[in-house]
Amino acid sequence: MSNPWVVLAATVLLIAASAFFVAVEFSLISARRHRLEDAAATSKAARAALRNASELTLLLAGAQLGITLCALALGSITKPAVHHWLTPVFSGWGLPLWTADVIAFILALIIVTFLHLVVGEMAPKSWSITHPEYSATLLAIPMRAFLWLTRPLLVALNAMANNILHRLGVESRDEVSAGQDADSLRELVRHSGEAGTLDDTHQRQLLSALELQELTVGDLLGERGVDTPASPEEMSSVGADATPGEIRDTARRTGHLRLLVLEDDTAVGVVHARDAIDVEGPATARELMRSSLSLEHDLTVAEAFRRMRDARAHLVVVEQSGGHPGTHVSEVRGVLTLDDVVRRLLPVTSG
Repeated sequence: MSNPWVVLAATVLLIAASAFFVAVEFSLISARRHRLEDAAATSKAARAALRNASELTLLLAGAQLGITLCALALGSITKPAVHHWLTPVFSGWGLPLWTADVIAFILALIIVTFLHLVVGEMAPKSWSITHPEYSATLLAIPMRAFLWLTRPLLVALNAMANNILHRLGVESRDEVSAGQDADSLRELVRHSGEAGTLDDTHQRQLLSALELQELTVGDLLGERGVDTPASPEEMSSVGADATPGEIRDTARRTGHLRLLVLEDDTAVGVVHARDAIDVEGPATARELMRSSLSLEHDLTVAEAFRRMRDARAHLVVVEQSGGHPGTHVSEVRGVLTLDDVVRRLLPVTSG
């Protein structure tokens, strides 16, 4: 192909096509799904973008196929033409033919690679990442047409790729994630606080809520943690044989209305101080207590809160499995109240 205008037109079309596929690929990965869903009610292009997002692996296969075909076509059309045009120029400078041919080949390769890499890939990538939702909707309908034309080939290629991944123990995903992970949200909250768009109170509350996803009940036991068993004094407890008077005295001394009932260092229940008021006849904590809720120390605070809410328990016993291997002996490490969880979720601010 020696006609320079034909080569120029083909080169422009191929670079534009490569830019199209690159922009589709990066825009759909960067776009926020909820924004596309908001626009889908009135925009056909947004609905097409959502369909693309639901076929992520197929769309990426289509984009990669398009980029590869464009690169091969540039190597087959543009590079030989540029090589053919430059060789006579260098030979006309008095260089040996083989030297002129080598220099022309290298320059042609550099020119075509530059055009394809910078204009056909890097520039559209930056544009689509900067304007993800706009580019995703703008290019969605043409990409749907390309997927429709090449679907049988893409399905076959995608199936082979997924089969290789499956053999390596990796499961592919067919849909763009609808949200952000905890680390991304935490960084966003911190950035908003530093920028002044989020006040300190709400920033601390949001960060505390995000921490609950990883925080365990053992983390709420303070500096002692779960490595050391809690003493009866630390847990505001009474013995199973404690009298109503002893229960009231302990509640008055500790400031806690709900007291853990211990028998041989084992939590057997919870007694409320009001149940020890106006008791007729002799009674003990064992007779006045209610069943207690026990939680493993490595349970997340979010799950602990859910269980406490479902059981309507204001106080839980934190346990850690111990004993010899193969046994199921648990040791009491402390107690956790509903207020402890709520204060961590919604910290009280001064002023």
